[in-house]
Amino acid sequence: RPTIDRELLESLPNLKVIGNSGVGVDHLDLKMISKFGVKVTNTPRAVADPTADIGMALMLASARRLVEGCQIAVSPETKHFAVDWLGVELTGATLGIIGMGSIGYKVARRATAFDMRILYHNRNRRRKEEEEAVGAHYCEKMEDLLQQSDFVMLVVNLTPETHKLIGKKELELMKPTATLINISRGAVIDQDALVEALQNKVIRAAALDVTYPEPLPRDHPLLKLNNIIITPHIGTATVQALHMMAEEAIANMLAVLNGQPIPSEV
Repeated sequence: RPTIDRELLESLPNLKVIGNSGVGVDHLDLKMISKFGVKVTNTPRAVADPTADIGMALMLASARRLVEGCQIAVSPETKHFAVDWLGVELTGATLGIIGMGSIGYKVARRATAFDMRILYHNRNRRRKEEEEAVGAHYCEKMEDLLQQSDFVMLVVNLTPETHKLIGKKELELMKPTATLINISRGAVIDQDALVEALQNKVIRAAALDVTYPEPLPRDHPLLKLNNIIITPHIGTATVQALHMMAEEAIANMLAVLNGQPIPSEV
């Protein structure tokens, strides 16, 4: 993957636009790029639905211990299924969404079908009618959301403000029966603190589509725990999303080159 650094930009004097596929632009130095008069675009529309879907998939899989259950079902060691092997239910549980942008809102819409109580924390409060449409309650303080939620889902952009947003203190505020789900960026969680919290049963479980680095070193302690699910950053890895991202990226780039309004400028 090309690194967009000063050297590259200086070597491309006619560059007009960098079209990013995907919504996250934490790998781009936006201030430096704009000094070269180059526009940056992303593809928020294409990624919203599949990323919300993976959030629900991880939440369900973790709640019902799906990966663990699959291993038991196919293991050559299995002679019988244990009767005391239990998961937890989403129905009636409280979901706390941190980051209520387009993806977070789509997660909320999906969660209403599970009769979940929905709390959210965001820089800006959503309009009243948007809250009412999904039955979401705004938590001005993230601490209130962490204390009340059975499932906490991270759906924020990675910025200096959200780097290690969830650390030891935040994990200790969560219920011991709670699950942490991350579909944003790995560095939003302090991974060392998460290892400790999962080992010491400070929280019940975690489900991550993102880590730092990606993939984790093969001897990383997170890979040795049985109360975690890790997927290989597949939030937007669908046939449909890939087509839509390409189309959205191209539409953005053509708009810049033709001097037209840009659909998704960062």
